[in-house]
Amino acid sequence: MTDLMQTPLTAWHRSHGGKLVQFAGWEMPVRYAGGVLQEHRAVREQCGIFDVSHMGELELTGPDARNVVDRLVTNNVATLEPGRILYSAMCREDGTVIDDVLVYCISPTRFWIVCNASNHVKVSAWIAAQLEGEASLEDLSAQTALLAIQGPTSLQALLACDRLSTWHDQLGALEYYRSMEIEIDGQWALLSRTGYTGEKGYEIYLPATSAAGFWQELLASGAQAGLVPVGLGARDTLRLEAGYSLYGHELDDQTSPLEAGIGWTVKLKAGDFVGRDVLLEQREQGAPRKTVALSLPARNIPRQGAVVSVDGAAVGVITSGSFSPSLEHGIGIARVEAGMADQALAVEIRGKAVAAETTRLPFVPARVRD
Repeated sequence: MTDLMQTPLTAWHRSHGGKLVQFAGWEMPVRYAGGVLQEHRAVREQCGIFDVSHMGELELTGPDARNVVDRLVTNNVATLEPGRILYSAMCREDGTVIDDVLVYCISPTRFWIVCNASNHVKVSAWIAAQLEGEASLEDLSAQTALLAIQGPTSLQALLACDRLSTWHDQLGALEYYRSMEIEIDGQWALLSRTGYTGEKGYEIYLPATSAAGFWQELLASGAQAGLVPVGLGARDTLRLEAGYSLYGHELDDQTSPLEAGIGWTVKLKAGDFVGRDVLLEQREQGAPRKTVALSLPARNIPRQGAVVSVDGAAVGVITSGSFSPSLEHGIGIARVEAGMADQALAVEIRGKAVAAETTRLPFVPARVRD
């Protein structure tokens, strides 16, 4: 894996039992010695820390930065205040999804777009091509690390860290999808109450040069709160239980946000944005496909790509599926023909059509606001 990109923490992962795998061109830990199930339960019961430094951080600045961002994403950026964050889709003219992103308003003339590692180059090029007026783009990804602390005791873990003592009061008061500016090693950093697990959690963007030392300090000081390192394997089962979409699964370049189940991010009345006309037509006439949540009995596990059928006829496909450690049975998200979403669905597993129960997302109730 010598040609893969590495985060500032790759050496630490390797020396501490991390099983490293290829992910979106990066060498990333999928799990540590305890295994995925143990790490999953640690986040649900106490807290875990994730190295997600492979994500892309793109900064837009200037008097027209807000207008550029507002046109690029489907959610409403026009009234976004400093310290607020939006989750949104970024679409092409045909309404298909380039990526799902977080938009951070740091100041009225400074915005961050945080994108998936697999789409980093594509998103950066797309934004650069859409720039207009007095707005400039800078790619901060290489110099930025990202750590995610997730779980019911995540706040206690952060409050135990001496380097965050200056901001204890602000940390305790920080609301969901809000951010605050801090300093680490005398350099600017950004801490937000966001995450990808369905649990209360925080994410810290900091200089890559400070990541290894800060990671180790957090693990040491957060030990009493149960803080443990967690890999991408548990991150995936956690996000699936929480019903969160993943690019390359629920989202791709042939699917609209309305088809992918994130239609709530599409603010058609807020103003113009790239792809609006197609999405307006889909909203009015109905999208051709629909995302549904499926629960399967016992240990029947749906896998990505498995056929979803009605009376033996294929009507869709599993976009994400796994065994749920919290529920102890198989769960999956499927994209099916819109007219078949309320029918009795089955999933093809090892050559057999297994009846599935259509349910609602999330599979496990979110506790992000606790």
